[in-house]
Amino acid sequence: MRSLNRMEFVGETLRAALEALAAAAPDWLAPLIDSSWVERYGAKVDSYRFPKGQNVRQEWAEQVGRDGFTLLDTADQATAPLWLREIPAMKVLRRAWDQQYHRDAEEVRWREGKDLPPGGRRLASPYDLDARYGIKRGSGWTGFKTHLTETCEPDSLHVITNVETTSATVDDTEMTEVIHQHLDKRQLLPDEHVVDAGYVTAAHILTARDDHSITLLGPVGADTHHAQRGNGEQAPDLTQAAFQVNWDAKQVTCPEGSVSISWSDQRKPSGTPIARIHFALKDCGPCPLRPRCTKATNGKWGRSLTLLPREQQEVLARQRAEQQTEEWKTRYNIRAGVEGTIAQAARRTHRRRTPYHGQAKTHLANLLSATAINLIRLDAWANGTPLGETRTSHLVRLDLAA
Repeated sequence: MRSLNRMEFVGETLRAALEALAAAAPDWLAPLIDSSWVERYGAKVDSYRFPKGQNVRQEWAEQVGRDGFTLLDTADQATAPLWLREIPAMKVLRRAWDQQYHRDAEEVRWREGKDLPPGGRRLASPYDLDARYGIKRGSGWTGFKTHLTETCEPDSLHVITNVETTSATVDDTEMTEVIHQHLDKRQLLPDEHVVDAGYVTAAHILTARDDHSITLLGPVGADTHHAQRGNGEQAPDLTQAAFQVNWDAKQVTCPEGSVSISWSDQRKPSGTPIARIHFALKDCGPCPLRPRCTKATNGKWGRSLTLLPREQQEVLARQRAEQQTEEWKTRYNIRAGVEGTIAQAARRTHRRRTPYHGQAKTHLANLLSATAINLIRLDAWANGTPLGETRTSHLVRLDLAA
């Protein structure tokens, strides 16, 4: 699917440039194209018209690359009018070809894998330079994400209090603090903010509590570990919770009493501080719990652990324990009401697809749509109860196709 999406993108990008040149400089364009160009780019490019088979599709993509470079090289010649290079569709074509193709001498090659720019920088539409390709649960779309925050106090009017619009590639976890800062500026911070798992980390829980006096209510990732299990193994794997951490001594003790031999303070590529802990292979090798604990059978180390900073790790452990209780599940049930907001935004204001180009215009449309939803709810609020304080809010993400 990624390859088909890329093929559709490059084909439509070249077609858009040809359409612009046909209108702006038809006499200059005519000698460059023939009937094969009309066959490839005369109609809108979509996946239904692509040839079958991986090799044939590879050849098609590389042919499109050669055609695009022919157009760009001819426009760069000294005899070509300078203004041709300033046509917006030609600028998009040049940028897209830099991202999608390699050219060595006369050979044009389709970029693959890590040779491509990151998704956040890579163009996904020739008509909207802000739109990006996002994936969620195996489904992909080109466009944006919308994050809506609304009040959810029982027996009171629910109104949307904050709207954020981001690229489709921005992780939800990047938006939690941004949303809290924007709510704080308008003095709309809730006492409790109900969110889904994508917006919750141990660091977010602490920052919300310490900087904004907010209880961030949402499920954190489970404490899981995949060990080398034998046939018929029934006992659970040994997760982090089974190990005792001595933070002051920087040592960890396993359930069988072995003590770690290595503690290394490091940082993830994102900058998050972590500690890498290792146990000796000589301790793990003969351990009766090894099938439930580690796959390590050779090398220098036995079982390894990765821990967050102490306060974050302790918050994470408490949260994992709490979210298994019925009390926590009952509190979190309030978030089920967010499905109504998703449905209302999608059906009443058609926010699943944006009719505008660019993130700025799409965000403005999202703000107006949220205002319209609030007005609809106000109109339906028949008993005259005032809005009251914003003590509880919940957060929802809506994916928008460009």
